[in-house]
Amino acid sequence: GHVNPAVTFGLFVGRKVSLVRALLYIIAQCLGAICGAGLAKGFQKSYYNTYGGGANTVSDGYSKGTALGAEIIGTFVLVYTVFSATDPKRSARDSHVPVLAPLPIGFAVFMVHLAAIPVTGTGINPARSFGPAVIFNNDKAWDDQWIYWVGPFIGAAVAAIYHQYILRGSAIKALGSFRSNA
Repeated sequence: GHVNPAVTFGLFVGRKVSLVRALLYIIAQCLGAICGAGLAKGFQKSYYNTYGGGANTVSDGYSKGTALGAEIIGTFVLVYTVFSATDPKRSARDSHVPVLAPLPIGFAVFMVHLAAIPVTGTGINPARSFGPAVIFNNDKAWDDQWIYWVGPFIGAAVAAIYHQYILRGSAIKALGSFRSNA
């Protein structure tokens, strides 16, 4: 299931999801994030207020450029892993090695969090950043909100283009015909 607008956007760029479906998924993901943040506030109000509603903000000591870079790189890693782990050609080629796609995807998310939490709180999911910003409604969360949309969408687009059009593209396959068989 798609729970991340950046992944959905990457799949759209990679021509695996139609524009209408991608837009509807992104709207549903954002509405789900708002509902989730509302439930978190309703059930754990003291923790919710203590931890700033879970809203992502750029940490003190980091510039917005550094935060944007962290979001781009982190989302690239995530979306590239999604493409690689769910590639149907990979499944056929490596059929002797059973691979569960959630395992490498979850590991990629874990590794990105280790690196990016100190910088941005690790957005890499625009809906996850948007829902808490809507419910908590803090100025700082809204000031930085663009980073949690622009960064992941750039990272997702680059990952999709790299995987679909460079690694799996016909131009790379054509280069193989220039190799000598001797």
